[in-house]
Amino acid sequence: MREEFTAVMTVDAALALHPAARWVFAAYQIGGCNGCSSAAEETLAEVAQGYQLDLDRLLADLNGLLT
Repeated sequence: MREEFTAVMTVDAALALHPAARWVFAAYQIGGCNGCSSAAEETLAEVAQGYQLDLDRLLADLNGLLT
């Protein structure tokens, strides 16, 4: 089974899955995720909610890194 970005994945786990995830976060103007103290506990769903982002679009953009 291929790994993928999911809503319940933490920011740290997303950055570990693919180093270019930081560029996707930066494109959404949430570049502070890299090294943020909340990154170990905050999920991608929480980030999307906090920044009022479309979670499905964020996940699609992140998963596009894996193709």
